[in-house]
Amino acid sequence: MKLESLRHDQLKDFVEYCKKHRKELDDSFLYDDDLAKFELNNENPTYIVADQQGEIVAAASLIIDEYQRRGKRARFRIFHSEIKDVEVYNMLMKALRKHTADIEKLFIFVPLGNQTLSKVMEELEFSVDRYVFLLVREDMDVPVLSLPKGYKIRDFKPGKDEEIWCEVRNAGFANLKGNETPVTPDMVEKLVESADYIDGGMKILFDKDIPVGVVRGAKDKYEGAPIMNIGPLAILPEYQGKGLGRLLLRTALQLAKEKAYQRTILSVNGENEQAKALYLQEGFEQVEGVACYQYDL
Repeated sequence: MKLESLRHDQLKDFVEYCKKHRKELDDSFLYDDDLAKFELNNENPTYIVADQQGEIVAAASLIIDEYQRRGKRARFRIFHSEIKDVEVYNMLMKALRKHTADIEKLFIFVPLGNQTLSKVMEELEFSVDRYVFLLVREDMDVPVLSLPKGYKIRDFKPGKDEEIWCEVRNAGFANLKGNETPVTPDMVEKLVESADYIDGGMKILFDKDIPVGVVRGAKDKYEGAPIMNIGPLAILPEYQGKGLGRLLLRTALQLAKEKAYQRTILSVNGENEQAKALYLQEGFEQVEGVACYQYDL
């Protein structure tokens, strides 16, 4: 076996390896569109292990983009070996650590059904930081949306509302595991420019002239079919517990209906029991679960 940094001439083989094994893994960054845009650079350090015939038998790739670096974290795009030997994973980990200056933690999402990889994570001394559940809503009948007096919802205005979006989202997620790192106006601008953007898909909730909540609906795919992904959905802490999250959720569901989506999807942290209960009450059903394993560097 030979460990090496991925070369440009091996990129096609790496992409095929990712596609071959993505059903075993968290495939958040292994969709065809993501892999088509994958570039070998400092944000995507990638290593492979090849057999004597030059075929890839293991691969590991980190995502160290602006958002991850701000949080001093790096996320695995893929961490997989066809060879069931923890030493292969150790080799890949050792290579990747050379790219983690100023990074304090590595993390990876492992499907709850993949006990083999979970065992490897434990042998590598990763620990479970949290559990995340994926919920899908099939019924597009949307409950009545009734705003309390003095409240209004309007579309996000590009070039004007980036600061507002950051203030609400960052305050609402300040204590939410995995989302504590603040976003910046530049990052919000990129949401509007991204391929998954839906026209009118970003909404802001106001109490008179005070922005108190935000929600976004974005293009996505699940099980090979189009679906609208809801998130973030955030409410200022002092406005939580007033039923406003339900209003924003129904706003997103109404958007999905207007855009002719048959299904909606969202994710929720296991410890966020109140939010999960809301989603289940509003017709979502749990379809998948993952454990977020974390490694302290």
